Amino acid sequence: MHVLAQDTAGWQAGYTIGVIVVIAIVALVVPILVLAHLIGKQAKEIDESLQESVRHTAALSGLNTTIESADIITAGLRRGRIKLGG
Repeated sequence: MHVLAQDTAGWQAGYTIGVIVVIAIVALVVPILVLAHLIGKQAKEIDESLQESVRHTAALSGLNTTIESADIITAGLRRGRIKLGG
């Protein structure tokens, strides 16, 4: 019986070490997964906010046309003033 106890002591130590290793790995991986989930959630919110910004600023794409038109108008007014002696 004494020999049997010595044979199983190694197995018990191995199982104990294995359980400790698994617990340590789980303790390290779970926070990483939680953080990844939170980052994914925030990324979705950021993307939605950026899409809303694109919608709100879409009208600015016509700003160059407005500036060009204003330049043409002011140049015409300038030429008219010069012709009128002003």
